[in-house]
Amino acid sequence: MAGFARQLGTIAVTLLGLLVLTFAIGRMMPADPVRAIVGEEASQDTYMQVYTQLGFDRPLPVQFLMYLRDVLTGDFGTSIRTGQPVIQDILMVMPATLELATLAILIGAGLGIPLGVLAAVNKDRWPDHVIRIFSLMGHSMPIFWTGMIALLVFYAALGWVGGGGRISDYYIGLVPPVTNFIVIDAMLAREWDVVWSALNHLILPASLLGYSSSAYITRMTRSFMLDQINQEYITTARVKGLSVRQTIWRHAFLNIRVQLVTIVALAYGALLEGAVLIETVFSWPGFGQYLTSNLMTGDMNAVMTCVLLVGVIFIALNLLSDVLYRVFDPRTR
Repeated sequence: MAGFARQLGTIAVTLLGLLVLTFAIGRMMPADPVRAIVGEEASQDTYMQVYTQLGFDRPLPVQFLMYLRDVLTGDFGTSIRTGQPVIQDILMVMPATLELATLAILIGAGLGIPLGVLAAVNKDRWPDHVIRIFSLMGHSMPIFWTGMIALLVFYAALGWVGGGGRISDYYIGLVPPVTNFIVIDAMLAREWDVVWSALNHLILPASLLGYSSSAYITRMTRSFMLDQINQEYITTARVKGLSVRQTIWRHAFLNIRVQLVTIVALAYGALLEGAVLIETVFSWPGFGQYLTSNLMTGDMNAVMTCVLLVGVIFIALNLLSDVLYRVFDPRTR
């Protein structure tokens, strides 16, 4: 019980620090939120009226308390660019990024973990060298460059996948939004052509993000496995007659599961907040593109909410990692 209370206290302090940081970012940004609202041609009287309405004439501690009150009551303000509540905008665009990032992390972990294990088992032999070059390429190549090359090859030249956007233009508006996850909504509507179109558009950007993510996961898995393979208990298991497969997967791999949980969780968080370039290349109407667009127009309500959401996502993923630690490692219970 005491441990649970300490964890809650840590989360509360972290969230408070995140709110302070978000508020500071909003006040230090060079963009003028008042000018973004009233326009460049507004009179000084109009400017000052809006300035006072927003509370910018009050001391910073009072402004922070007002911001804290609004956040705790679920009021994140209205987007200047769209004219809608920011939270409503985010609920519209976040499913697109969740679809993209979830498939990408499945590809990244599904590819990176086995390759990392294989590289560790074959340390300094040709499979290890090939896998390390493969992961180095995924880590080094700019994602916007690989995205454009992939579009030219697989969409324009070969026609194997869909182009930009989440579905073909022909199907836009055909499926009523229920969850805003286009694949799920199309399944609920039994529009199987739309399902295929959505998957056809999703597979290429998700694969590119997955490959980029797998490079990091592969390297970390290899490092963790090498550390375990050099332990005495692995030598003892081999002496007792266990096969290489049993030694690696039933003993060494089980001992790195907890570490891999953190690595995969952090990689997933990075995909959620770092898919800006791939969303831009593929005209993907997701969270990253929404944040970038509002940053360019000086829409500080939207920018501050997006920054806060990214922080909350990482806190939630770390909390999930702690829970999974207790599932995978009884010693931490």
